[in-house]
Amino acid sequence: MKYIYKITSCDAWRNAEKTGVFLGSGIDLSDGYIHFSTAQQAEETAAKHFAGLTDLLLIRVEVSRLGAALKWEVSRGGDKFPHLYASLLLEDVDCVSPLKLGSDNRHDFTGLLK
Repeated sequence: MKYIYKITSCDAWRNAEKTGVFLGSGIDLSDGYIHFSTAQQAEETAAKHFAGLTDLLLIRVEVSRLGAALKWEVSRGGDKFPHLYASLLLEDVDCVSPLKLGSDNRHDFTGLLK
């Protein structure tokens, strides 16, 4: 697997752009790691945790850039999810894309997941 994904608000990302470091969202800060999803998990994550929300971004990060701070841990449905036990340096981000709602009120991942 080459990439993992983080869904976040535009506001949270703008704050990260000011410092060059993404510390995570509220749930990340309380859990002590940044929650990521694989390409196969991202749509379900969006539906479960971000349903109907607008003003979101999909952050793509190459797994090889994160080193030993990235752990794969069992979570929802027994699947292993990527968790980053460190801040995310913006220099390690491969791509930032708007995550729009489709006409069905679900987030449209067309062309965003590799």
